[in-house]
Amino acid sequence: MSDLTIGEALEEAAKRAEPTRGYTFVRDEGQAEPFFSFAGVERASGRYGGALQALGLRRGDRVALVLPESDEFIFTFLGALRAGLVPVPMYPPLGLGQLAGYLDNAKHIVGRSGARALVTTSNIKRLLGTVEAACPTLRSVVAVEAIRSAREALRPAKVGPDDVAFLQFTSGSTSRPKGVMLTHANIAANVRAICREGLGLREGDVGVSWLPLYHDMGLIGFVLAPLYERIPVALLSPFAFLRRPALWLRALGRHRGTVSYGPNFAYALCVKRVRPRELEGIDLSAWRVAGCGAEPVRAETLRAFEEAFSPFGFSPKAFVASYGLAESTLAAAFSPVGQGARVDVVHGPTLWQDGMARPVSRDHDEAVELVRCGRPFEGHQIAAFAEDDAESERPLPERVVGELRLKGPSTMRGYFDDRDLSASAMAGGWLRTGDLGYVADGEVVPCGRSKEVIIVNGRNFYPHDIEWFSGQVEGVRKGNIAAFGVDGPAGDRERVVVVFETPLMGERERVVLAGRVRSAVQEGLGLTVDDAVAVAPGVLPKTSSGKLQRLLARRLYLAKALSGRDPPRAQDRLDLAKELLRSQLSYVATRTLGQRPAR
Repeated sequence: MSDLTIGEALEEAAKRAEPTRGYTFVRDEGQAEPFFSFAGVERASGRYGGALQALGLRRGDRVALVLPESDEFIFTFLGALRAGLVPVPMYPPLGLGQLAGYLDNAKHIVGRSGARALVTTSNIKRLLGTVEAACPTLRSVVAVEAIRSAREALRPAKVGPDDVAFLQFTSGSTSRPKGVMLTHANIAANVRAICREGLGLREGDVGVSWLPLYHDMGLIGFVLAPLYERIPVALLSPFAFLRRPALWLRALGRHRGTVSYGPNFAYALCVKRVRPRELEGIDLSAWRVAGCGAEPVRAETLRAFEEAFSPFGFSPKAFVASYGLAESTLAAAFSPVGQGARVDVVHGPTLWQDGMARPVSRDHDEAVELVRCGRPFEGHQIAAFAEDDAESERPLPERVVGELRLKGPSTMRGYFDDRDLSASAMAGGWLRTGDLGYVADGEVVPCGRSKEVIIVNGRNFYPHDIEWFSGQVEGVRKGNIAAFGVDGPAGDRERVVVVFETPLMGERERVVLAGRVRSAVQEGLGLTVDDAVAVAPGVLPKTSSGKLQRLLARRLYLAKALSGRDPPRAQDRLDLAKELLRSQLSYVATRTLGQRPAR
């Protein structure tokens, strides 16, 4: 099983899995939930793959996918793989807010990947005329409805373990998205490690997920891993979860889900917005792996979730913290299953000033809690190095903070069509993650992103610590806070800025709230905040996966563009009108006149 390509794993699952195993596509409650066995998925993906080949696409061609519905995405993605094509998952427009920004990002990904075709829905296709016009390699934008109705026979392509399976573009929290090349061997190695070492999958396990399939955690964790291990999974729409988080918990209860994952913000969102009456009759006791990863894991968030949902059968022992990144396929380390979240309690000032994680008791006045993310998988390595150790020759001792670097069979081949960037991502055979952290008792403990650390008088402060203390102030929207540093006058220390969203509109109210944020950070961290800026809900920039874009927020702040920045909905109609016009003009020029408009 471990050496199979994704297409071979699907074919094996179609032949050997019980007909009751496959993907259930969860709809709005009260509606029928379509189910496709692995055999059914194999047949459907064959039709979709044949339709893609009928477009003239050849082995190795990239095909971009902008498909919000899980079933259409899975059939097209797997069909492309079986046809020897290289899928490029892309996030769909998240509503119509900031459409110009979405299209700019889409042009970058399509252009960078050299995609020859883009498959989307007929509705989204109307918005993509400017993308087609701006990308010379893109020969066609195809509506998935036409793919769905096609009956072309698939001509299976010969694909090996070392061939690139797909391009996973990073979410771009600190830079332009980069195309991570993942091979079939990378996928097989990481899936095996996740399912057997990390999760300890057992007979009777059922996955439940709302995670977007255009990101690695959703795609690899809840589409490809269940395929290799022949585990049934129920898939919700991420938009449904964001609209009503209770749907995730209700689906877990209804399907007796045992394994589900979410970033830290998902657990915080449930605490904030799920009401007990929404879970009447729901039993969460089957949920044995409540994974948390993709962003810093906060012990406080997990404790709040436990308190809110233990009355419905949730066990805190289900929490599993993990560490990973797209460049290592998905996951690199899991905390042990069945032990719950495990924290490392260290002395804050020593951590920030000396880069040393010195243990202290929980009741120490300057204690800081960091969540342990477990040991690296078998055959994989994680170590901390000084950032200037260009060849990774001297791993740092335990409890010394440095850049976390990885090595093992899950490590990407490189970034697509960028040798220089691929080379700079490696240091003596180790993958540079850009994350700061340390190793304690053989377990990895992440601290933050090296590019985002704020250095004040020789002390390192991690943005998420500052944001957490700011979020304790009533009136500040938790999870919608960005802390970053800016240069002070020559020879002076770095200035600390906190930008936070609040529903309060009055100028005096915001000034008072900013003062309370400064006080909270000063009392919690002994750190002076030089500027606290209140903005309207929705103003802070985020990636498609919901991660704060701190560096973009910093650039907007320095350009004095944050305070006057409208939330997305305020620009919906204007952006939509402008982009629809551009799209239609581009479509006419490209299709009717046979030329691409000047850019």
